[in-house]
Amino acid sequence: MAGKVTVVGAGFYGSTTALRLAEYNIFDTVVLTDIVEGKPEGIALDINQSRSIEGFESKVVGATTTPEGAGYEATANSDVVVITAGLPRKPGMSRMDLIGVNAGIVRGVAENIAKHSPNAVIIVVSNPLDEMTALAQLATGFPRNRVMGQAGMLDTARFTNFVAEKLNVPVGSVKTLTLGSHGDTMVPVPSRCTVDGQPLSEKLSAEEIAELVTRTRNGGAEIVALLKTGSAYYAPSAAAARMAKAVIEDAGLLMPVCAWVDGEYGIAGVYLGVEAKIGRSGIVKVVETDLSASELAELKVAAEAVRAKQADVQSL
Repeated sequence: MAGKVTVVGAGFYGSTTALRLAEYNIFDTVVLTDIVEGKPEGIALDINQSRSIEGFESKVVGATTTPEGAGYEATANSDVVVITAGLPRKPGMSRMDLIGVNAGIVRGVAENIAKHSPNAVIIVVSNPLDEMTALAQLATGFPRNRVMGQAGMLDTARFTNFVAEKLNVPVGSVKTLTLGSHGDTMVPVPSRCTVDGQPLSEKLSAEEIAELVTRTRNGGAEIVALLKTGSAYYAPSAAAARMAKAVIEDAGLLMPVCAWVDGEYGIAGVYLGVEAKIGRSGIVKVVETDLSASELAELKVAAEAVRAKQADVQSL
């Protein structure tokens, strides 16, 4: 075991991410922070008491923090930081509705993290995702390869699950991909989707695929509407934790993530959902994949939609 990971925000998303990271048994220390006094310490104590049952040695440390920066010393010298801080959606809200309030929260967190862990790789999961990732990079001043967002992993997992359920096949036999933004301009990539190695288009009609694409795009809202309070966290935390694992293990795994795009696909100067190799330096390399003409066109539309909003966050 080696290294230290911090999860900022001890809500359902953050606490579940901390639990997953601890159970991987690859980090010496998992730090969980929150502004609600005692909450992260209580969750840490609870998780630590499960260590002998689940058989992991990673130590979980809880730390109450303040927006002014008190308590962040517990996070010092983290190798990876997952930022989950911010408000979740309520039914009927879009991710964009959160931009004003969450921008202030994420900016403060990013500045405090940069002060105490200047060499960390940051994984942002706060919504609206693409905009908060751009904001975190601006606020930390970190190289862009060391700041990424979790979205594509989750959206791809949702798409995979819907395909597997529709065809009644094991999820392990299904491969899907989503790119673009985490929101209305999400770009599921049917041309890259297979079932047991066969193209998805041979298994489902264009209409059926379109239905699953729409359900994937609205995947978070569907859960928010059912829960009525709060938003998804089991699948999102699994995605964020896997990204943190790929960083600390310098895995070089190809994952769909929100990364800085600088010329790939003919798109430049924007954070966007693409496939990238993930390793110790964060984004090792953005990898261009073969897209159909319509998929590439959709990706460019997504890039411009996200670019306009990312320009706005500089003033938030």
